[in-house]
Amino acid sequence: MPAKSKAQQKAAGAALAAKRGDAKVSELKAASKSMEKSMSERQLEELAATKRKGKPEHAPEKKA
Repeated sequence: MPAKSKAQQKAAGAALAAKRGDAKVSELKAASKSMEKSMSERQLEELAATKRKGKPEHAPEKKA
């Protein structure tokens, strides 16, 4: 599952670092913190490894 935006890719990288013990969980922000809790290390690796070229900075909002 590739990241949809640069922001999502960066958040996954931060969550992955915390899951591996390279960063403190207490230093994570909202999106990274929830990713760290709810996703496996493998899922986070897939998101974090997504190429950034051509990705928007933020994913477009979903319309109801």
